[in-house]
Amino acid sequence: MTDELTAAQLDEFKNQLETLRVELESLLNISKSASDTVELDQPIGRISRIDAIQQQKMAKANRQNHVIRLQQVNAALKATQEGAYGECRACEEDIGHGRLQARPEAALCLTCQDALERRRKS
Repeated sequence: MTDELTAAQLDEFKNQLETLRVELESLLNISKSASDTVELDQPIGRISRIDAIQQQKMAKANRQNHVIRLQQVNAALKATQEGAYGECRACEEDIGHGRLQARPEAALCLTCQDALERRRKS
């Protein structure tokens, strides 16, 4: 069964990807200072310093997730230009409209994504 995208669906996903790219770039700009190193000579208590370090680590992790997702969005936008959007990079089957609605930047179909995640866990 093929689940090829119509021209209207492709335009819709391209618009979603463009919007997502702007949002992610904005989040990266906003989060830049939150992931900066915590200065140990700040006049705050020990517990506050530990809390600040934990918040900084969480901000770095979130920022890294945003960077990865932005790379995926940019790759998906490039695929729209090359006529390969919606095609699984692993098996070359259609990714499927439903999956792309959930994750417009998806590069793998559900079967290949599941296989990848199983390999990572083992």
